[in-house]
Amino acid sequence: MKFNNFSAVQVRIARPTDKFDEIISFYETGVGLTKIEVFEGDRGIKGVIFGLPHTDYHLEFTSHQDGSPCPAPTKDNLLVFYIENKDEIMHVVNRLAQMGYNEVEPENPYWKDKGVTIEDPDGWRVVFMNRSYD
Repeated sequence: MKFNNFSAVQVRIARPTDKFDEIISFYETGVGLTKIEVFEGDRGIKGVIFGLPHTDYHLEFTSHQDGSPCPAPTKDNLLVFYIENKDEIMHVVNRLAQMGYNEVEPENPYWKDKGVTIEDPDGWRVVFMNRSYD
């Protein structure tokens, strides 16, 4: 098997939103991610970057003053957080429910077995999946 050389040192997933404040609340207050940067750039774009503790993985959301023509994709396009502690998952799920974001039925039944699927303010689906490494 041949392996290519690939030396990325960081990964960032970025997407536009028309619900900037709601997205910040969902991922910061609801999910509990750390906001590591907020920016306002030229050409009417502003953004927020969330980080995962102790990693070089970032989640970025941008908003353009003229809006974004980007609806949520299919119900099986997912952002999945693997979490070892089931109590932590339920804490996040309960906090999101108090904010009005309830569990939705996943498109693929695989995600229901050990996870909880919730739609963010833009309709993108987030799965909180129990993964123990015993």
